[in-house]
Amino acid sequence: MGFILTEAGRMLRLTSVVFVVLEYVGSLTVCVGASMAPTIAETGGDYVLLDKMSHRLHGVRKGDVIVARCPYDPRLDICKRVVAVEGETVQRGRKQVYIPKGHIWVEGDNKSNSNDSRHYGAVPLGLVFGHVRYRVWPLDRRGMIE
Repeated sequence: MGFILTEAGRMLRLTSVVFVVLEYVGSLTVCVGASMAPTIAETGGDYVLLDKMSHRLHGVRKGDVIVARCPYDPRLDICKRVVAVEGETVQRGRKQVYIPKGHIWVEGDNKSNSNDSRHYGAVPLGLVFGHVRYRVWPLDRRGMIE
């Protein structure tokens, strides 16, 4: 009986550590779709490492590639580049859009094929999961995401 309890305790600790790492530190995710081409593959998707801590510690900066909950459909996630942060303005045709406190403006790298802030407005920072840092797969394209 002691062996079973010892092993159960080890499994519980391991499960807890894995949960904390995947929930708060980082995880592997797949980015699929044409909106971030050529940075992220248009077909098949890229497996990327998602850094879930740095946006909490250092904030989100212009130029970062982020993954966030879709602002108009909570069942979806979006992978986009941050174009503007709170307090900045974005030129939209003849008018300027002010980015309010606690929000960011995101756009896909493939402007002609991206549903982004140009369609749904500024994104609340609370929807951001983390920064896309490194492409793991496909192997011939592995490396830092910039």
